[in-house]
Amino acid sequence: MEHRALGRTGAGVSVVGLGTWQLGSDWGDVNDDDALTLLGDAQGSGVDFLDTADVYGDGRSEALIGRYLAAIDGPRPFVATKMGRRVDQVPENYTEANFRAWNDRSRANLGVDTLDLVQLHCPPTPVFSDDRVYDALDRMVDEGRIAHYGVSVETCDEALAAMERNVASVQIILNVFRRKPLDEVLPAALEKGIGIIARVPLASGLLSGRYTAETTFAPTDHRNYNRHGEAFDVGETFAGVDYEDGVKAAAEFTALARELGPEGATPAQVALRWIIDRPGVTTVIPGARNNRQALGNAAAADLPPLGAELDAALEDLYDRWFRAAVHHRW
Repeated sequence: MEHRALGRTGAGVSVVGLGTWQLGSDWGDVNDDDALTLLGDAQGSGVDFLDTADVYGDGRSEALIGRYLAAIDGPRPFVATKMGRRVDQVPENYTEANFRAWNDRSRANLGVDTLDLVQLHCPPTPVFSDDRVYDALDRMVDEGRIAHYGVSVETCDEALAAMERNVASVQIILNVFRRKPLDEVLPAALEKGIGIIARVPLASGLLSGRYTAETTFAPTDHRNYNRHGEAFDVGETFAGVDYEDGVKAAAEFTALARELGPEGATPAQVALRWIIDRPGVTTVIPGARNNRQALGNAAAADLPPLGAELDAALEDLYDRWFRAAVHHRW
């Protein structure tokens, strides 16, 4: 699989990584054995970048990855975790004392002395401009608690603010239905040498083309309980687009992918390849609940770049369905 340098970390990571929110919670249940098998199959397919967070299943996702790391013999994947969502979301809680406590917990969960990458987990907007936050993170790097730090953001403005600091990477929602990062964020990342981690690449599964207006989701699945932002930013669920509109647009996307995409590619693979093709993207982190999904996602890296005709058609799809609804929001 192709590897790209993850910004200022200097580490080469696979262009398709694995998001592991689903190993914690909020996507239904994945048992321990299946989770460990999934991690092994993903790495076997060339995926060597894992993204987790200390709140995914209250640490379950990190702990499962820690068990996997302890059991493997050979090269280990690069693991990016996140911190900051274990407390009320007010800037005053983003303190060095909390950072250290969260860091101790994540290192214990993952079974490592030094975390490869720690990302602030979509904190309140003022945090991105607070010198004390970055000074504290710099001290933690100097002490060997973390090797590098970055941010996960909700908005492009937050990404641009963080890029003025010493961040190694920015994680942001980017997909066929959420294109605003192409305007300024990706060009700025290229200019500054900052890694871009693209999350929610399939718009919470919409771009797989498998959902209909009648599809139902488990009560524990955020695609059920967060459709209107009841629990966290609505942009994290179906990329913030209206579900019924998303289903209709996804059907159109599926038709375009099959007509103009590489022969034999699934809609999900075309959606991932579209992100990989964007200049400035380092890695894309689809989730997977089983090895079939993980292997299918990894295979997107083997597709040829998408052609200009499909690119133009997908931009037109976005303009017609979603630009007015989402472009100004994030």
